[in-house]
Amino acid sequence: MIMPYLEGKRALVTGGSRGIGAAIAVALAEAGADVAISYEHAADRAQGIVAKIKAKGRRALAVQASAADPTAVRALVDKTAEAFGGLDILVNNVGTSRVGPLAEMSLEDIDTLLNVNLRGAILTVQAAIPLLSDGGRVILIGSNVAERVPFPDLTLYATTKSAQLALTRGLAHELAPRNITVNVVQPGPIDTELNPADGPAFELNRGFTALKRYGTVDEIAAAVVFVASPGAAFMTGSALTVDGGFNA
Repeated sequence: MIMPYLEGKRALVTGGSRGIGAAIAVALAEAGADVAISYEHAADRAQGIVAKIKAKGRRALAVQASAADPTAVRALVDKTAEAFGGLDILVNNVGTSRVGPLAEMSLEDIDTLLNVNLRGAILTVQAAIPLLSDGGRVILIGSNVAERVPFPDLTLYATTKSAQLALTRGLAHELAPRNITVNVVQPGPIDTELNPADGPAFELNRGFTALKRYGTVDEIAAAVVFVASPGAAFMTGSALTVDGGFNA
């Protein structure tokens, strides 16, 4: 059981209708926060997460928004702050993946990865900064391949995640005067619908980890709750890598 470290806090989790984002949203609610989530297509799933948050006695909101749409991103942040009376925690979780040799990547592939993983993160944080309370939290969900790319076909994806690490470090200095911390949680191979533990990539990914298994969405959510908690108040500009020893 997660302790109610975040009682009274107001959080936004982008891409919170499934997978890691959904687990983060529910864990933040269990820790005491009111939670808004964004989704792009799966309205029914988003409402299912809203129901789980409300079942824990917290306020909840689901807003349709594409991370690649600047107008939708700003409206998402504004609607969250209006509904909750402010914003204390931003978790930029939304992301996408394209794999393959860089020489074979289409312009559409390149634009999609840059627009969602990087520009979307920048625009979301930019929109949230004026609305975040002093002492708030900005948490990006990156990837362990931001710091180590052990096999081919991940070049472009890893580039966008590495840029998130630079974004984290720069923002840590910019927002420090308001006591807002900025950190990135970097998952390794996690058992999700898009990367299932029984999928074709399992043996390859498992072999790189020290623990010889995939992680769970709840293990990533627990890391996020810690970074959002008072216990992480002196942690900023940092990367918390949760990858079972993949990068060890």
